[in-house]
Amino acid sequence: MRHQVFLIDAPPGEGSLQHLEVRHCAHARVEDRIRCGKTTGFGRFPCRHFHINTAWLDLALTAVDLLALDPTLPVEGELATAQPKKLCYRLLHAATRITRGGRRLLLRIASTWPWRHELTTAFTRLAALPRPAT
Repeated sequence: MRHQVFLIDAPPGEGSLQHLEVRHCAHARVEDRIRCGKTTGFGRFPCRHFHINTAWLDLALTAVDLLALDPTLPVEGELATAQPKKLCYRLLHAATRITRGGRRLLLRIASTWPWRHELTTAFTRLAALPRPAT
């Protein structure tokens, strides 16, 4: 059995219990998005230069939007339900190197990285998405 207590400053009789429950759950989702945003780097600027911080903010907001849109889009399995901190550690801290070859940019992932298969699967699934119409 589940019990919940609501303490509000609304006049008595305003709104039903179901309305209050929906409002509370919506607010909890907003708080969760803010927490995810802070984890992805939104609010921490790495440099004193405005242009670098602008790029950082754009990337952090893109990460927040992708997580809010569909967190299971690029990953599957255990990482599909992982929090942003775990995703960041396992996927973005990978030991990689960008190289050029055959007029293409290549991302070389260290063969000792434990989550290299998940990272390559995520890149493959993101590359397979249709390009947005301009």
